[in-house]
Amino acid sequence: MFNVKVKPNSKQQAIILEDDGSLTVRLQSPPVEGKANKELIQVLADRFGVRKSQISIRSGERSRTKRVEVDETS
Repeated sequence: MFNVKVKPNSKQQAIILEDDGSLTVRLQSPPVEGKANKELIQVLADRFGVRKSQISIRSGERSRTKRVEVDETS
C-alpha cells in the first residue's frame, strides 16, 4: 500500500515519484462523479502492468491524497 497525491484537470497524464516514496499522479479527468478515480486506476494498472481489478483505493476516494493498494497475487 502506498500514498498517491492526485492532481486532476492536468493538461497531460504523468506519474511522478516523490522523495518520500509517494506518487503524484497528474490526471486529465475532472474530480466529478468518480472520473478522476477511474482514470487513476487505469493509469496505475498500466504503470504496474496489472489488471484494473487489482488496483483498489483503500482510503481517500473523495480526497486528493489517497491510499492505494496493488494486489499482485491475482
